[in-house]
Amino acid sequence: MTTNREKDACDLLDADHRAVKKMFKEYEELAQSRARGAAQKKIDLARQICLELTVHAQIEEEIFYPALRQVLKDTDMLDEAEVEHQSAKDLVAQIEAESEPDEKFDAKVKVLGEYIDHHVKEERSEMFTKARSNRKLDLVAMRDELEARKEELIAEHGAMA
Repeated sequence: MTTNREKDACDLLDADHRAVKKMFKEYEELAQSRARGAAQKKIDLARQICLELTVHAQIEEEIFYPALRQVLKDTDMLDEAEVEHQSAKDLVAQIEAESEPDEKFDAKVKVLGEYIDHHVKEERSEMFTKARSNRKLDLVAMRDELEARKEELIAEHGAMA
């Protein structure tokens, strides 16, 4: 299905969703692997997932959600999304804090993936639909703003590593 519509903020956020889902799937395959080096690859991949989610949540919270709050009457879904973000951030912090993964490391990554999967489904079916139907939002301009902020954050996190 092709449309002539220009890529917008929802497309950018959904591309992040798809990229992270792919990483979670790769992690799951590594978690089942007994191959040499799989443990280190899992740790590296888990850290990459955490970075991607941290940056993604931050651009949503700084730019996307506030813009939606200004134009939507019912903001319950935004409140729920922010609570879901906090739950994910708690797990991200636990995963990032482990220099030597414990026996629950795989479980934490798996549960994080389940949280994110649930969150993404709600964003796609409810939030993106409402955002796209609201004429007051310039989602194409917002895409550019999200993209620029995302690049800044990735550069900042790269400098910290």
